[in-house]
Amino acid sequence: MQANKTIAWASVILCIGVILGALGAHALEKILDEKSLRSFETAVRYQLIHGLAILILGFSEPFRNGNFPKFIINLFFTGIAMFSGSIYLLLFLKNKMIAYPSIMGLITPLGGVLFILAWSLMAIHFFKKPIK
Repeated sequence: MQANKTIAWASVILCIGVILGALGAHALEKILDEKSLRSFETAVRYQLIHGLAILILGFSEPFRNGNFPKFIINLFFTGIAMFSGSIYLLLFLKNKMIAYPSIMGLITPLGGVLFILAWSLMAIHFFKKPIK
């Protein structure tokens, strides 16, 4: 993925995160119970944190000169979709009282595993190839 596209997609993820954060703070507190609202806030927080990670990596010299594995950024993107996206979806389905297979609850922790994997691989990468 080119740096400009990475930065653009990170910006979209961050913009959506801010919109969802505002929605949670102003509209969903009247709709969701306290536990569900905390889950929603966690999803937004993780989306924003990892969106910022993608944005920073998109601006970084190692990424721009091709010395950074792009699949690590893809792990962040996929982690956001799986972790935050699954929480948003599950809360929506729960709120609409729509039945969903219990296996859908496994998507969230898999997204978390992708975050851990991405951060770990990034640490290994920079231990091996320090920024000059």
